[in-house]
Amino acid sequence: MSTVTTSEPVLPMVLAEVEVVSAERISPSYVRLVLGGEALADVGVDGPLLDQRFKLVVPGPGGALTSVDGADQTWLATWSARPVEERGHMRTYTVRRLDRTPAGTRVVVDIVVHEHGEPGPGAAWAVAARPGARAVVVMPRRGHPFGGIEMDPPAGADLLLVGDETAVPAICSVLECLPDDARGAAYLEVPHALDVQDVRRPAGVEVTWLVRGDRPHGQAVHEAVRGHLAAVGPRVGDPAAAQRPGEPDAGDVDPDLWETPTWSSSGEPIDRTPQTGEHRLAGLYAWVAGESAMVTGLRRHLVRELGMDRRQVAFMGYWRRGVAMRS
Repeated sequence: MSTVTTSEPVLPMVLAEVEVVSAERISPSYVRLVLGGEALADVGVDGPLLDQRFKLVVPGPGGALTSVDGADQTWLATWSARPVEERGHMRTYTVRRLDRTPAGTRVVVDIVVHEHGEPGPGAAWAVAARPGARAVVVMPRRGHPFGGIEMDPPAGADLLLVGDETAVPAICSVLECLPDDARGAAYLEVPHALDVQDVRRPAGVEVTWLVRGDRPHGQAVHEAVRGHLAAVGPRVGDPAAAQRPGEPDAGDVDPDLWETPTWSSSGEPIDRTPQTGEHRLAGLYAWVAGESAMVTGLRRHLVRELGMDRRQVAFMGYWRRGVAMRS
């Protein structure tokens, strides 16, 4: 008589409960968590991590954390239908680093602690987290498509990486993943001088940290990008269309702004015809992320004023001031 054994199907992503191995307040604006768990051994992508995003589910009010036992591909819909008191809160973060250690695979994530307003559930949990605290992750599984990487420059492009404090983990990860012959510039705006980090980078990529201080959010990085591109030549279009740095018209801010060379959150058509002629920024690839108003202002400058082709840019609104993120 033969015996038939069955096992649970392997999900195309890693959906697992993890624990905090270590938690450290590395600067006024960042908490660094190291997450561990047996299932993390299967985490990985085909190629460098770059700006790889993942989902982190933290406990809800009262400490409840949704179970992933026996979960299948309907898990997200089932999770969303449950009361927040039972399922917890889901937030999106960037993998700062993936460490393979003798003790197992560790996921390093830097979580921003905003200095103004009530902290969101993700930041509040991170600040209070101690070794042994539990959470749930949804992460890429090696050998399966997952998405969540937007950094995709053409070979040989000059790079322009721009972000506020929420994009610092992604930009730092990208810098450490770039090939040695990469060239370009990165501008990172942070609230405090103590938020500036040492980061490994190719020799041909210049990294500039901009301390915001008392200036409006996004003003420092906006001015720096304008200065970086000023040598290219005069702007395209009506100079009167320019806004004050970091202050786009209120009605012009898309809180869900997310545009890549192949997709637009607004439904804007993507011109897929081959480029003709030689634009002065034809060799540039820009990756811009952070607060939506800041990103919208930089999009206007690069695309509308400087005339960059939409296929040369990726704009991601990670958050918007005064608006709580949805789970």
